[in-house]
Amino acid sequence: MTQATPQPQREARAGRDFLWGTATAAYQIEGAYNADGKGPSIWDTFTHTPGKIERSETGDVACDHYHRWEQDLDLMAEMGLRAYRFSLAWARIIPEGRGTLNGAGLDFYDKLVDGLLARNIVPFITLYHWDLPQALQDKGGWQNRDTALSFVDYADVVTRKLGDRVRNWITLNEPFIVADHGYVTGVHAPGLSDLALFLPVTHHLLLAHGLGLQPIRENVPGSQVGIAFSLAEMQPATDRSEDIEATTIADAYLNEAHLGAVLRGAYPEPIAGLMPEEIVQSGDLAAINGKTDLIGINYYMRLLVRAQTNAPGFTIADWHPGPRTEMGWEVYPEGLGHWVRRIAQEFPDHDIYITENGTAYPDVLDDEHHVNDLQRIAYLRDHTRAALEAMAATNARLKGYFVWSFMDNFEWAVGFRPRFGLVYTDYATQTRYIKESGRWYSRLIEAGAPDDV
Repeated sequence: MTQATPQPQREARAGRDFLWGTATAAYQIEGAYNADGKGPSIWDTFTHTPGKIERSETGDVACDHYHRWEQDLDLMAEMGLRAYRFSLAWARIIPEGRGTLNGAGLDFYDKLVDGLLARNIVPFITLYHWDLPQALQDKGGWQNRDTALSFVDYADVVTRKLGDRVRNWITLNEPFIVADHGYVTGVHAPGLSDLALFLPVTHHLLLAHGLGLQPIRENVPGSQVGIAFSLAEMQPATDRSEDIEATTIADAYLNEAHLGAVLRGAYPEPIAGLMPEEIVQSGDLAAINGKTDLIGINYYMRLLVRAQTNAPGFTIADWHPGPRTEMGWEVYPEGLGHWVRRIAQEFPDHDIYITENGTAYPDVLDDEHHVNDLQRIAYLRDHTRAALEAMAATNARLKGYFVWSFMDNFEWAVGFRPRFGLVYTDYATQTRYIKESGRWYSRLIEAGAPDDV
């Protein structure tokens, strides 16, 4: 028997056209929550409700990016960023969620896009990153099918304005987190707590994605459109058969419910069997399964799964002893490699972007205005290495990596305590300082491989 000649392994290195960038979300950085005609969002309402946010903090001012955007874009250029993923505040553009436009809101994003392009930074726009206009929530929010239709109108308005310059569009950020945290556990806006809402809200979110594809395609010739999924590698907590079976169920709820509908045109079991018949109308799944170009991976952790007897049939177990971030999350870079490989194998015709990956640590600004965040550098080195090695091993169409986040910002229910940024934000003065991790990332962008930095 003739022995096969070993094939040389592709180098785990990003090419010159690889888009190294950072990511943010409108509510977390913009501030100016009621300025220039902006309407209230569910996060304005939620953060102003006593007891919802640590230390009763709000995003009213946040990082004041609305007024300081030029300074922030200058920092991005100084760091050598090739791309910037940011979201639009729906209520800044259409204060009531549907109907009358706010020209000042559109003009803000118009200037932001021009500013990025002037600095040779590629804009990636996320249409929905959790801040639904309160006026739509008052009509039922994502429980209401009509919210998906309002999203279509919003997508049409925005892409007519910006589509001549912005090619890359992400419809939704993390639909699982919206449905689970906003409607089941209630730790995020709008703060509802009802397991029965998970499936209807999930369907209407994905319907918004599917129906929103049409105006984007029509208004932006040559557009690259996708969705950013929150993806966690699922592993059984033990080798017991019931935990292994429960892991499959957990993967269906947390990962495949969204991947399957968008990319396969069907909900997996048990989701399909549990979805209320009156929710899924004729043609819905075909719309949700409309052509997408890119798959966004938002990765922060793996999850260990145990079986439980009551619905939904699984529970999340504690992680094994080991390194943790300030959020208490396990550091597990292998999970990012898992998702690059899995997406490449299951959906080989799609471009892949790591649309979020990053970590919070208790950063300290010293007397010389330095932040020597070595833990974050190690985290980023390990995770980028895992992603690039998976790309090399599978020929994955991995096109970019976005660190969460560009700068320290308002981190939802935990307020300003955790710092995820490559740039330190002094909230008292709104002064920004590039951390050592930000300077390391600049060198990575030039080198193309984390082990060369």
